[in-house]
Amino acid sequence: MLDRVLFVCHANLCRSPMAEHLARRMLSDRPVLVASAGTDAMDGLAMHPYANEIVAESGADPAAFRSRALLPEHLADATLVLTATRRQRSVCTALAPAALHRTFTLRQFGRLAAAGEPAPELPAESAADPLRAAIAAAAQARGRLQPAAPDADDLRDPIGGTADDFRRCAEEIERSLRPLAALIGAAG
Repeated sequence: MLDRVLFVCHANLCRSPMAEHLARRMLSDRPVLVASAGTDAMDGLAMHPYANEIVAESGADPAAFRSRALLPEHLADATLVLTATRRQRSVCTALAPAALHRTFTLRQFGRLAAAGEPAPELPAESAADPLRAAIAAAAQARGRLQPAAPDADDLRDPIGGTADDFRRCAEEIERSLRPLAALIGAAG
């Protein structure tokens, strides 16, 4: 069974589709499925034009992307849920309480993954699965780090902004994904 990473934002038009495509590229050598959804999304909409441009620049073809509303089964199927904001993390855990320990904001998880180290004391089933090992290492790091300011966990919504605002958002997403990719690589 393949591991699944689910990215969640508000409308599934900007942040989560950019994260989905960037993560797909960064984790292309891993057996991980990547998807996205929105807490308040309307099904079937194309990606925002600026997000579309950024995804195309990354080498992906965004033409087939269509937004989708977040459903409890998306959360149940996900090995890891990464949200754009704390509010969206709360929505996810309210829809699927069992997802609590594998649901983080993207920036929070990036910070935890950067501090995490694959540990030999991880359960055997986690060590055999690089994504689960990365989640376990990040969860262990949570207990060692000082809490961050609440707004440090939120990824700013570029809607209504310029192409440069979208580019900065994509750069922040990529910065937050690098530790995850490194931790998965070290674990597997």
